[in-house]
Amino acid sequence: MPAVLEHSASLLESAPETSAALPAWFAERRRAAWQRFLETPTPKRGDEPWRFSSFKQLDFSGYAVAEAASVAGLVERSKALEAPAAKFVFANDALLHSESDLPAGVICLPLAEALVSHGDLVREHFMKRDTRLGSLKWTALHEANVSTGLFVHVPAGVEVAGSIEVYHWLSGEKSVIFPHTLVVTGANSKVRVVDYFQSANDSDVGLAIAVNDLNAGPGSKLDYIAIQAFNEKTKVIQVNETGVAKDASATGFILNTGAAWARNESLSRLEGEGSRSDMLSVSVPAREQEYDQRTFQHHVSPGAYSDLLYKNSLYDESRTIFSGLIFVDEGAHRTDAYQTCRNLFMSDKAEANSMPGLEINADDVKCSHGSTSAQIADEEIFYLRARGIDPVRARQLIARGFSVEVIERLGDDKVEEMVLKFLDDKFAHIASGGA
Repeated sequence: MPAVLEHSASLLESAPETSAALPAWFAERRRAAWQRFLETPTPKRGDEPWRFSSFKQLDFSGYAVAEAASVAGLVERSKALEAPAAKFVFANDALLHSESDLPAGVICLPLAEALVSHGDLVREHFMKRDTRLGSLKWTALHEANVSTGLFVHVPAGVEVAGSIEVYHWLSGEKSVIFPHTLVVTGANSKVRVVDYFQSANDSDVGLAIAVNDLNAGPGSKLDYIAIQAFNEKTKVIQVNETGVAKDASATGFILNTGAAWARNESLSRLEGEGSRSDMLSVSVPAREQEYDQRTFQHHVSPGAYSDLLYKNSLYDESRTIFSGLIFVDEGAHRTDAYQTCRNLFMSDKAEANSMPGLEINADDVKCSHGSTSAQIADEEIFYLRARGIDPVRARQLIARGFSVEVIERLGDDKVEEMVLKFLDDKFAHIASGGA
């Protein structure tokens, strides 16, 4: 049986306990993380990584670590892709279901179990990079409380066909979960992991503090997809740390349709010559939803390529923030890097704040960055209405087409169809008035 990590009931007031069955190094990491959480100040106005942020969203008083979920039917509801290579279903950070048909040599285990059976391998890659986009305090809280998640290790030369699916369900009023996904690919291997973040019902106020460690080995291909579809009373902080080795390729995609407030921090570190990183996102906020997106494309080695494309379709009085930086180290010559954020206003009351950035410390580079914001042109609406399409449906078709450019870059028909299903569900929810 996998070891169980013990929690105190309060989120912010006392240190969580760690099972004696887990490695001593992990217990020490948790103790140090709790101390770091206590010593790290809460972000405040004037902190550049939190520029334009709503600080009221950081009030987590009254929240407690989630207890065991008793909601029936969650496994049956965890069906986004047909015939995945593996599927894991968690509810309030407890494993409900697992199945897999993976090639020999692939390690795919709940984190609590992997800590016992493959502790040295987990230790080598677990949260090894410093958080630098603003949520240092909250990643420390995550590390101090993380109870489980998924650990994936694909050995050299092995390709996983299909996708590994991981469902993270949240249930209970003012409950908090700490999902964690750690993926390591060996040389010339290939894998795709899809994380789903969802609420068991539409009424519970919840909080998720999620961290993803993605480590693409030399010549490998690692695709990571996050579907954030919590209910619109939940808050989420999602931190993605990606390292890309020589000649490797990593694609990270985030779909935001749910949550009252979502903070996405994505850092991609290009650590080897010939490495490639694609950072993609589609967000559709409505009503008073707020999505706060911070990115960092860090070119460490020469001859690497990165491309970021974020698209937001904003309805009602929703709000987005995008702050991205391309940073080219000294000696990282022949860098090829791009960054684009595009906002489509579906309402004249929505708000989009964009801050693209670029810092170059090398020669012979090609870099560009920019942001655009626009409303739907009257001519586009007229064209569709002339063909019998009502105005509401016409606007949604335009917003859907606006998003498809990003989704098509996932390069897999079944995955793209799944993402579009979540997107269409959000459009239907908007059309119904949120009912």
